[in-house]
Amino acid sequence: MIATLARRAKRAAEAVNERRVLVLAGDRDTGIDAAYTAVEAALGATEDDVSVVSTREGFRFEEHRPRRADGLLGRTREAVVLDCHEQFVPNALGRCVGAVDGGGLLILVAPALDAWPATRDRFDESLAVPPYALDDVAGRFRERLVDTLRTHSGIAIVSLGDGPEGRNALSRDALSADSVGGGETVSETQPPTAPPDATFPTAAYEACLTADQARAVRAFEPLSTPGNAVVVEADRGRGKSSAAGLAAGALALSGADVLVTAPAAQNAAAVFARARELVSRDGTDDTESSATAAAEATRNLDVPGGGRVRYLPPAEASEMPGRPDVVIVDEAAALPVRLLDRLLDAPSIAFCTTVHGYEGSGRGFAIRFRERLLASRLAVRDVRLDEPIRYARDDPIEAWASHALLLDARPAVEEAVAGAAVADATYRPLDPTELVADETLLGEAFGLLVAAHYRTEPNDLARLLDAPNLLARALVADGRVVAVALLAREGGLDAATRSEMYEGERVRGNMVPDLLTSQLRDEAAAEPRGIRTVRIATHAALRDEGFGSRLLSEIHAEFGSTGGAFEGTDAGVESTDAEFGSTDAAGDGVDYFSVGYGATPRLLRFWRRAGYRTVHLSTVRNDTSGEHSAVMLRPAGEAGAALLDRHADAFRDRERDGLSDAHREVDADVIRGALRACAAPVPIDLTDAEWRSVVGASFGPGTYDTAPGAFRDLALAALIEGDGADDAALDDREERLLVQKVLQGRKAASVADDLGFVSTAACMRALGDAYVPLVERYGTELALAERERFTTE
Repeated sequence: MIATLARRAKRAAEAVNERRVLVLAGDRDTGIDAAYTAVEAALGATEDDVSVVSTREGFRFEEHRPRRADGLLGRTREAVVLDCHEQFVPNALGRCVGAVDGGGLLILVAPALDAWPATRDRFDESLAVPPYALDDVAGRFRERLVDTLRTHSGIAIVSLGDGPEGRNALSRDALSADSVGGGETVSETQPPTAPPDATFPTAAYEACLTADQARAVRAFEPLSTPGNAVVVEADRGRGKSSAAGLAAGALALSGADVLVTAPAAQNAAAVFARARELVSRDGTDDTESSATAAAEATRNLDVPGGGRVRYLPPAEASEMPGRPDVVIVDEAAALPVRLLDRLLDAPSIAFCTTVHGYEGSGRGFAIRFRERLLASRLAVRDVRLDEPIRYARDDPIEAWASHALLLDARPAVEEAVAGAAVADATYRPLDPTELVADETLLGEAFGLLVAAHYRTEPNDLARLLDAPNLLARALVADGRVVAVALLAREGGLDAATRSEMYEGERVRGNMVPDLLTSQLRDEAAAEPRGIRTVRIATHAALRDEGFGSRLLSEIHAEFGSTGGAFEGTDAGVESTDAEFGSTDAAGDGVDYFSVGYGATPRLLRFWRRAGYRTVHLSTVRNDTSGEHSAVMLRPAGEAGAALLDRHADAFRDRERDGLSDAHREVDADVIRGALRACAAPVPIDLTDAEWRSVVGASFGPGTYDTAPGAFRDLALAALIEGDGADDAALDDREERLLVQKVLQGRKAASVADDLGFVSTAACMRALGDAYVPLVERYGTELALAERERFTTE
């Protein structure tokens, strides 16, 4: 039966250029044997076009581990087998779906579907963060997934018999073209032609399969001139990588050195395949997978006339070795913003990114990177591809995957929330069971997270529904979700676990306690109970209207003893960078609230106004946000206040010296915001000699170099305490001057250039002037008397 079913599924898929799913549910060994039977029956001996994703090894097909299924990104396969036993990773499912070509099969080897939601595997173990156990993990994600398998078109389910003699039963058959809707066979279409004034070869346009793809190739033409950028956006399977490959080949034929980068070399296979076809002038295969094997064998395509197409990993590519003429970034949404930012040094550049998908939602451009790109020296052109190439427009498996994994989740439409008033919004929990039962509620809440965060993945949907340490809270206006927050319970760990953490053992799901304990060496830090805001998002139509502040205020009131309203608006609040887990019970109060995120001046200001204080600033940039991560606490009880006080003091003391070391290159406005939010008192205890040096540099002929430590202490106090009640306020440039020259110890010439001073001397005079109000605020009697020597006529 398996062989017959597989052949029929393949024929049905090929007839309409769609994909089909076979679910082989039951015993694992029996399922793997059945998968072999299905592949052999449907594809014959074409084993090079088959991939298996499993924790097991020894398959004769290409293998990937579930946690490493990103090796399928940018690939096309005739069949992909996903072993859902032992470690079912939602991200892997998304990547497997995306790799299956039109006319191909996705084969799921799964537990018996009725039992699957209650089955616990290695992925579930990752959700059982201390102090929770594996039994606390729910199975809602898989329950919902099973429902979609039983209701969507294009899917057949086989219930496998036990053992080799067991009888298999076809429990669902929705494979045929008629059952999907239409049964139309693939039709031949007229290939696009080159525009009359095209600069790329005619063959580049004739190789396109849709008008969308031809428009994308056309958009690459300006890259032959420095100073241009193109952003190509598309859902999976629209041919953006093929368009990039044709453009790369055309540019290389004109003599250009084209540098291609992607998360991994195999992700760029389609780019090299199409570039090679164009250059060789024998491209007769109309699929993205053509020439893939040859493209993988080498990542350097030399072209007669001096041009070339070459691949480098992203970190190496960002250094621009060999001074390329053009850089093409494929699967850009999967790369850290920090690397994307460095790639802007290219003479011309293209970013190809997925709009909705498991590589990343593409929202890094909309959230953090788009503004940097538009502010750069590059002239930016955008193009979007909507017409599917590798499979038909109405492919049922695309619809199934989008629904099952919420790849197309979106917030409520703007018209539905426009005019909502913050005072009229209702604060409510988002119970995971209710989310599963209400697809609209789930889609709007998860859609806000997708819209507000660089990379929200299917794994995150599973955490939201199943992980026991997560809470979700929302503001709802007129039945629509307008703001949402994901909250992780942390801390409350027993003495043995705290000791293990202090000695270097990593404890999952406790980001802030782990940081404070293992890195900042506070063994007691994991005893108080905390609520960490993992992500918070406000509908784009309602930004800066106070919804984010209201949501936080309600959270503080619900969980803490010091909750209530506070100053501030949502100020473009985005999500934080950490991953999250899940639960639906509020329970009793907590000792503190916390947050960790990629620090920007605006976000630092928002969280400070929300009552949070800085306790840490990472020494390296976060790979996801491209920023240095800030960790902030807000007390909710005595234990939390004690925890905050000692770590705010420690942060103040670390930064006094650390700003001239690990934080020397951090943006001055980020340092200003982090220090202002620290709010730890700064003791000023200068010697008489140090005060004379400071006063001499401020009012007289003295110099900064005679007592740098004294200048550092006063700068730290001024930046942490901010504006005083007197006339001691510093303007923005003066504060940046204190950060860069005094605390970070940068060269005066560099500081002068960065802050716009006409000369180094002018910069240093301004530094002395900046200390005048600090002498007035902090000076001792001796200091003020010393000042009189220079101010009395």
